Formats: sequence, C-alpha cells, structure tokens
Amino acid sequence: MSNWQEVDTYVKHWIKEAGDRIRKSFKSQLNIQTKSNRNDLVTNVDQETEQYFIERIRNTFPDHYILGEEGFGDDLKDTEGTIWIIDPIDGTMNFVHQQRNFAISIGIYHDGEGMLGYIYDVVHDELYHARKGHGAFMDDMQLKPLEEVDIRDSIIGVNALWVTENNRIDREVLGPLVRDVRGTRSYGSAALEMAYVASGRIDGYMTMRLAPWDFAAGKILIEEVGGVVTSLDGKELNILQKSSVFSCKPGLHENIQASYLKGISLNS
Repeated sequence: MSNWQEVDTYVKHWIKEAGDRIRKSFKSQLNIQTKSNRNDLVTNVDQETEQYFIERIRNTFPDHYILGEEGFGDDLKDTEGTIWIIDPIDGTMNFVHQQRNFAISIGIYHDGEGMLGYIYDVVHDELYHARKGHGAFMDDMQLKPLEEVDIRDSIIGVNALWVTENNRIDREVLGPLVRDVRGTRSYGSAALEMAYVASGRIDGYMTMRLAPWDFAAGKILIEEVGGVVTSLDGKELNILQKSSVFSCKPGLHENIQASYLKGISLNS
C-alpha cells in the first residue's frame, strides 16, 4: 500500500510544473494531428506532457501502473495494484483554439478504488484535488458537501450535440430535461465540468461517452463531496472502459434518472 500523503506531495509538485510548461508553450508553434476524426485533436504538448508524468512516476514509483490517453503507459488487463490514469490535456480543442478551458486530469486508483484525484485548470491556476476520506479542495479551500437542488433550479452541463441528430442517443430523450432545468452549459472539457460539479458551480454533468482518463479524477472529487457518478443508466463506472457518464448532486441524480433517463438506451 502506498503512502498516499507522499504521493499527494509529488503529484501537486509535478502537476504545477507541467502546467507551467504548458503555459510557456502558448508562444510556440503547435504540431497538431487528428486521431479518430478531424475533431479529435492531439498536439505535441499533449504527448510531451504525458511523457513528463510517466518519466517521473516510473522513477519515483516503479511498481505503479499508468493508463494515459496518448498511449505511453501500460497495457492494463485488470485493476489490481496502483494505477495512475492521466489525461495530459483534457479539452485539447479548447487548448488549440482558445488557450483556455482545458485541464490536466490525474486519478490514482488502488485495486479499483479511487484514492487521489487532481484536476488542474492550467490557465486559471486552480487545482481541484481530493484524497479519499479527507475531503475535496480547490487549492487550499475545502469544498462543501453538495446539497440537493430541485430540477427546475439546476444548471446541467450537457453538449448541445445530444439534443440534435446523433448516433449515440435519441435526441428526444434529453430534450425535456433541457427545457425543464434552469440552464445548460458546455465547456468542452469533461474534467473541468466534473470539477465544477464537485465545487457546486454546476449541479450536474452528463455525456454519452468518455474514456477513463476523462472521468477518473472527477469521479473521486465528486464522490468525496457526496455527489454521485454513474453511467447514464445508473451503473458503476469501470475505470478501464469507455462509458456514458452522469455526475450529479445527491437527490438530483436520482430525480433526473427517474424522470428522464428511466429505461434509457444508448448506441455503442
């Protein structure tokens, strides 16, 4: 079993140092490539940042495993041991086009249980972090336990794509929810939107498909302040598999599922 306080100290130092490297890259020419489609972007900074973390983890915690978005980590078959799940830049499109609204996301799990979570808003220099059983924080400010809110008073993070024709979900499913809530928001970074749920800036966030590096850190943060994180059909998330994600304040999660998502069907 790791000394989690020691791990926490290292991560906070590394994540701030990596953020400084990213900010310095703003003045440099990016090498931009596409992955699964023309909107799925990756840059040399994504790759260099992931390699930065991997080098330090390998040298300091050689018995730990790594699952990274850019593929420089381990090929994992199960959740045994300590696993670092890393997204070096969550919100790469925002990074490329706006130089804001992106984050470094790191979730650390032991035998499948979330132990440490970090989401670093690089531009605003805001570090959301949590340690299991010790609360969640934004920098040095402890985040308050999430309180229940009525659907009509809630603000939900959801991409407008899911209420238009798409190949994941019937657009009619979420239309009524979008009409009934107080407002919707979309920031283009799953990690930041989950950090905003944890901090109470929004009341919930849902999306049809995320990879583990997109939700691993946010899940730890939200659960540490009493929120709920599942797939859209209410199932536990598998940290090695892609999934729909529905993160929400307590009570609101159950009410939305019962009123809008009951019997939901998603395309693979």
